[in-house]
Amino acid sequence: MEAQEYLANVTGNSSAKFEAALTWILSSNKDVGIWLKGEDPSELVTTVDKVVCLESARPRMGVGCRLSRALFTAITNLLIFFWCLAFLWGLLILLKYRWRKLEEEEQAMYEMVKKIIDVVQDHYVDWEQDMERYPYVGILHVRDTLIPPQSRRRMKRVWDRAVEFLASNESRIQTESHRVAGEDMLVWRWTKPSSFSDSER
Repeated sequence: MEAQEYLANVTGNSSAKFEAALTWILSSNKDVGIWLKGEDPSELVTTVDKVVCLESARPRMGVGCRLSRALFTAITNLLIFFWCLAFLWGLLILLKYRWRKLEEEEQAMYEMVKKIIDVVQDHYVDWEQDMERYPYVGILHVRDTLIPPQSRRRMKRVWDRAVEFLASNESRIQTESHRVAGEDMLVWRWTKPSSFSDSER
């Protein structure tokens, strides 16, 4: 009613023309920049008698309002950009740290493999010289010899990888099961490389 009275005062047109204009807006598929709203804004208005208010689809804003909205949009987009950039940078740092830790663990595993080979080989040499009772040495005994108690939890992954590497890649060391002191345990035995006869050479 306020819109109808305002247009009547400004243009001098009757209320019938106003209602005819509303009917045309409802029946037209054109975007005229005016939305007709009912009691429930979420429901679509189909008849003029259900129209409660008119809403402009193209609000008129002053220069200050437009500038503030543009500035707010620009700052929001800039913050989103920097947040995404910081996230990607943090992810890159995390990946580089992970790669460095994997490389350090790989190097530590190879160093552990070398130490294990030295221990098992030295034990076998001592056995040949009657300095050891058995030609094999317990795996846990080797671990306890190479890794101090306070480091065993931290070095567990390195040790497990070294044991797995030896089982699949080192032919000079055999893994066996023996009964030692009444208990079954896994041991390592050093295996000499087979010698070739003169004819084979």
